[in-house]
Amino acid sequence: MAAPAAPRLSGHTVGELIASGAAALKAAGVHFGHGTTNARDESAWLVLWSLGLPLDSPLGDEADSIKNNAVTPTQQAKTALLFEERIASRKPAAYLTHEAWLAGVPFYVDERAIVPRSFIAELIADASIDPWLSEHTHQVLDLCTGNGSLAILAAMAWPEVSVTGADLSTDALAVARINVEKHALEQRVRLLQSDGLAACPGPWDLILCNPPYVNAHSMALLPPEYQAEPQLALAGGSDGMDFIRRLLREAPGRMSEDAVLVLEIGHERAHFEAAFPELPVVWLDTSAGSDQVLLITRQALLI
Repeated sequence: MAAPAAPRLSGHTVGELIASGAAALKAAGVHFGHGTTNARDESAWLVLWSLGLPLDSPLGDEADSIKNNAVTPTQQAKTALLFEERIASRKPAAYLTHEAWLAGVPFYVDERAIVPRSFIAELIADASIDPWLSEHTHQVLDLCTGNGSLAILAAMAWPEVSVTGADLSTDALAVARINVEKHALEQRVRLLQSDGLAACPGPWDLILCNPPYVNAHSMALLPPEYQAEPQLALAGGSDGMDFIRRLLREAPGRMSEDAVLVLEIGHERAHFEAAFPELPVVWLDTSAGSDQVLLITRQALLI
């Protein structure tokens, strides 16, 4: 069935255009989760980007709010085209704007890599991982780096470490390279093609990993926005644990004595605990709750 046509956007101000765009997205039944969680926020993103305005522009009742700024017919028409593409293609907005923000940092993204949204970014930004690090933490691996966002955030957060971003996909690494150069981190972040840990001997003092973990049943139910992303970065096999089983088996031999692994598993906690019932882990709090990201010490993996 063809996607519904986008209702015509209307409005003479930024605020009115955002409201009209939100109504259009809601009426079309698009799905969110690639940087926004609702129609209003996604509409604001698309309108501000289309008008060339900062994405953090004030839109409330503040004196400097731009919601009452006038919009010309030409601007309205340009914005309408972007909304029509979002609705007709069902691609995530980030693929249309080629920009995604994570932990307040902008990243380039296109269809060669999944849209960055890892909750590990929050844990880097709010220093939740820091208590597990020490003066001996020098080598950090971001495994399944995708567009390189976590590797870059790690380099920004911990200026004394060296970071390697590894991924099986050469396409994703090409996108990551754009971001490493965008943030002038060529001397701090290196990129490496690797099938899991195969080309990453270490030893690593910290491993960050947001792997493919979506179980087969959930994969079959994904909305078009998620189907637009590289399936290699999402599909985790029957129970979502295929990559993770191999990772946890091989990681201890690639980690330094006091190293830790920070692993994102999304909504797969039940499958994780079924696959590793005796493994002692630490669940870390994120904005999505305390069952999305876990931390495992090397010692725990050796038990």
